[in-house]
Amino acid sequence: MPDSSITSPDLTATNNELSYYLQVDAPEIDLPAPLALDIPHTSQQCFYILPLGKLQLLELTIYLSAAATSDDIEAARVSALKSALAWQKHGLQRNKESDFDTAEVLILDIQLIDETLAIACGSEEKGDAEKAYEQKSAALQMTSMPHSFGAGYFMEELVLDINDDTQVLQVFSWQDWQMLVATAQTPSDIWRFLRYHLTEIRQSSITGMSRFDTEDELIKRFMGSADLFSQAITVDNALIKYGIQDEPNSALVTMSLAQERKNATTQMYHEHRLQAAKLWSQLSMQMVDLAATKPIQEEVSETARLRSQWQQQLLDESLFSRHELVRTLYMYPKQSHAMRESGYVVHQHSYESLGRHYVLIFYGKTADGQQSKAAIQPNLQKVAGTRCRHTLTASRATSCDRIGHRVCI
Repeated sequence: MPDSSITSPDLTATNNELSYYLQVDAPEIDLPAPLALDIPHTSQQCFYILPLGKLQLLELTIYLSAAATSDDIEAARVSALKSALAWQKHGLQRNKESDFDTAEVLILDIQLIDETLAIACGSEEKGDAEKAYEQKSAALQMTSMPHSFGAGYFMEELVLDINDDTQVLQVFSWQDWQMLVATAQTPSDIWRFLRYHLTEIRQSSITGMSRFDTEDELIKRFMGSADLFSQAITVDNALIKYGIQDEPNSALVTMSLAQERKNATTQMYHEHRLQAAKLWSQLSMQMVDLAATKPIQEEVSETARLRSQWQQQLLDESLFSRHELVRTLYMYPKQSHAMRESGYVVHQHSYESLGRHYVLIFYGKTADGQQSKAAIQPNLQKVAGTRCRHTLTASRATSCDRIGHRVCI
């Protein structure tokens, strides 16, 4: 059963961070075969290189009359899936030599439109019909029909030989995909959900029992599961092993236990992580935009590459990792007056990428002080290096240098 304590986010406020991982030089892969029922449709494919793998996304929108029957709608869904499966097969042939872990995803949107226009377009040639939709779509009253697939659909309607070696096309309605992006938010957690989704589909196929009825249900279950913290726990254990950290992160222990026990604080922590993720995203964009306004001597292509690297490195952080970074920022008002006046530096680890660590500098208010903005900014790299050594013992500094790279904020 889904975790009913996990509430749904506001989809109108969704900030899709996947756009920062778009593969601009991705090859065009046409739909190999037209939709079997000659349904008016539009399609778009997007390829993303995420921190954990390659996401190949096909967005397919089909247009049906508002008077369409349930049988008509299901026939259109089957037709769209057949075309998407052909697209996936064509893509697999292109990616045989790829070293990336790849996920193929179909997002299917069913738009119900004015019946009169649907009949008129259906009587034209296919090309003219699609052109008519493009020209008149702005004036149309379209409604996106809510629908889901669930594990049972793969078992009963889309019967495939699913095993550990099969690359399965993962299918979502437009509404469920938007829910996933708004809820998981970060590229790493979206990818982890896709692995979770794939496992549930395969287990359903093996046992013959549907493990989830809708994708929305599974998203909520994932957000309330221990899988959300798996990477953070792995990094936390490694930090202790390397001697960089003395004991487990208390926030990670508390949140993972709340997740496991489904106690009264589970929803509160869930909301805190989502809020922290949005704040970190906003801060990251501000930093990237600020860096982009400064003159850089390299060629334009190199400048673009560096900016992209900055964006991705900051947005790679998972929900928990962002929570810890933002929590460090929120500790500022709780520091002593003397510390806020003089300024201070905090060292914080990423809980998504082992070895990535941040130096957060809180400038002093005294203009000529040692921690003032004027004194520190010209020496940011030096501050980052010495901070790593001065805050750790000699043995830990060696580990920090060996496994890490620093980011100054």
